[in-house]
Amino acid sequence: MITGQGITKTFRQRGGVLGAREVRALRGVDFAVGRGGAVSFIGESGCGKTTLGRIIAGLEGHDSGEITVDGVAMSSLRPRARRPYFRRIQLIHQDPYSALNPTRTVYQALLAPLALRARQTGRPASWVDGRAGELLDLVGLDPDYVLPRYPHQLSGGMRQRVVIARALTVDPEMLVADEAVSMIDVSLRLGILALLRDLRERLGVSVLFITHDVATARYIGDDGELYVIYRGQVVERGPVETIISAPVHPYTQALLSAIPVLHGLERPGAQPVAPTGTLEEDKPDAGCLFARRCPFATARCAEEVPVLGRTGDIPQEHACFHPEARSVVAVPAGRA
Repeated sequence: MITGQGITKTFRQRGGVLGAREVRALRGVDFAVGRGGAVSFIGESGCGKTTLGRIIAGLEGHDSGEITVDGVAMSSLRPRARRPYFRRIQLIHQDPYSALNPTRTVYQALLAPLALRARQTGRPASWVDGRAGELLDLVGLDPDYVLPRYPHQLSGGMRQRVVIARALTVDPEMLVADEAVSMIDVSLRLGILALLRDLRERLGVSVLFITHDVATARYIGDDGELYVIYRGQVVERGPVETIISAPVHPYTQALLSAIPVLHGLERPGAQPVAPTGTLEEDKPDAGCLFARRCPFATARCAEEVPVLGRTGDIPQEHACFHPEARSVVAVPAGRA
């Protein structure tokens, strides 16, 4: 079990034409990912989801809050003692082109982490070659063809599969997939998504999926939880199907309303929601972060900060003073 409580992160920019500036990337984010589970974070660009993924993977520090791995608080350990815990969490980079060293073959890319794993587990050096082939088989690649090749000799989809294989070299408990299919051809995306689902089932590995695409989040974790994040704050959280079929926060509703409709095959949701303005991060917010763009905002929304929680008979958690389920997702054209 990997959890986070009250995670905050602020980036400070100094100098420049506009002078010093602070960007609050995360504002007290809580999350929990169980063994073999699936959690997806969705939100528009700049909402903080990539920063959160890097923090979870141990690649970025945070200002306050706590990351816990199997009950052990990371803040209680020295940096060197945290490494074995964060090694259980591997990041799958968004860009498979830059994630691999262009001067090294696939075999060389897998060799170093596998040699380390062999020493940790007391296996002989001969185990490394066999394991490299097994991992490539596992991600759907031909070891004889792929191992001696350099990254530029592979397609984008093959590179991403190699990146996933490298992440698996240390037998992780969780994969953090940061927009893992956004930079490969549309025709290859389903294969990568199917692979991540298969790894959950076959290896029991957890997947934390970071995306702006609701459809991919739904495919990866239809039995998992969906976190909707806006300007560093989780505004809605609950089962994937519950949030997609009956979202209650206006920002979630706006995200789902923006999904393109397949004309002739689908018809738009009956209650689409659109933001009333553009994002203006330089203006202070005394109340709800979405209030200035929300079509349903009241005076209370501009003055008070809503807290994530449940109200009434609404099944998912939300941070809204006026939650109301709305039908915003497109439905098949023939459905009544």
